[in-house]
Amino acid sequence: MLSRTLTAARSLSHQAIKPRHHLPSLTQIRCITQADIDDPGMNGGYINPPPEKRQFRDPYADWWDKQERRNFGEPLHEDHDVLGMFSPHVYTHFTPRKGFFLMGCFIATVLGLCGVVRVYYPDRPSVRRAYEGGLDRELGGPGALLAPTEEKP
Repeated sequence: MLSRTLTAARSLSHQAIKPRHHLPSLTQIRCITQADIDDPGMNGGYINPPPEKRQFRDPYADWWDKQERRNFGEPLHEDHDVLGMFSPHVYTHFTPRKGFFLMGCFIATVLGLCGVVRVYYPDRPSVRRAYEGGLDRELGGPGALLAPTEEKP
């Protein structure tokens, strides 16, 4: 059973490695026709209006379709799905320069606040307690980690 599997896998791997050369047939070779010359946009002679995002049109004008901001019979651009009102809006509120300036101001404010807190943060409300002999016997005898003592090293 194992030998059959190995021989089948070996024959498949040899078939996958062989290079295959496909030459296009005469029906696959593209040639320019008179229709391509007459209609370079290849859209059936449709007059494509200039690309204008609907978001930038006057919202208070007298539009036939007020939501889409277009009039009846007005031709649509072939990229209407990108230029229409339901496509993502172009962000024009801030320029990148002003955005980076505001982000820098925010970071400087947060770091400044952290510095002020560090300077004025109160110390411990109590003094560390020191024991005579460092509680050596109470904490486990010789070799144990000692508690702080009054003596300065």
